Amino acid sequence: MKLKKILFLIVCLFSFTGIRAQYNIQCEDTCSHIHGLDMSHYQGDVWWETVAENSNHKLNYVYLKATEGGTRIDQRYLENIEAAQRYGMNVGSYHFYRPSVPQDEQLRNFRMQCRPQDQDLIPMVDVETTSGLGREALRDSLQKFLVLMTREYGVRPLVYTYTNFYNRYLVGALDGYKLFIAQYNGREPELQDGRDIFAWQYTGKGRINGVNGYVDKSRLMGKHSMRELRYRRRR
Repeated sequence: MKLKKILFLIVCLFSFTGIRAQYNIQCEDTCSHIHGLDMSHYQGDVWWETVAENSNHKLNYVYLKATEGGTRIDQRYLENIEAAQRYGMNVGSYHFYRPSVPQDEQLRNFRMQCRPQDQDLIPMVDVETTSGLGREALRDSLQKFLVLMTREYGVRPLVYTYTNFYNRYLVGALDGYKLFIAQYNGREPELQDGRDIFAWQYTGKGRINGVNGYVDKSRLMGKHSMRELRYRRRR
């Protein structure tokens, strides 16, 4: 009788562990899509060697926040990009766009941190605030900045935003630019104008060994490939 109780407890323990494990399985563990990360100072200390060695996580790229507006620099950017590249990761940089700040000031800020010869991936522009501008003024401001970025780096940058923000402010304004769309409800995003989505940031609460706390995770959509993200370095 005592043996049966012990066996019963062992079975229950394994069953409970199995249930818990189900909640730790992440998208990149169970599918064949190309996955990546979005990181900034919010992640604090990052053990990049551990991140790079996560063989069970199909991580092919990482975008690091470099700058914001005309003067802000992410305090972890330089150490993050140096360490990530040291351990063989494909790294790109992004700028958080402030629509009311002069475009040339923002480009100068980004260019001071992100030399073309140091980039593995094409640059990305993060736009998710109007800074008090109306729809048309926002679109005009962003377009001017994207043109400056294209001239400076010789390639059109990715544009990152949320589904709702795009549908409200940017429909029809970003033809020719690859879209990196954030949507966290578990459903693949669809845009109001039916635009193709290059990459989908599907969670802001991802986990990975080497980082304490949450990370943003994304994946390429459809038949898009890493080849489209590669940046041909300029000197």
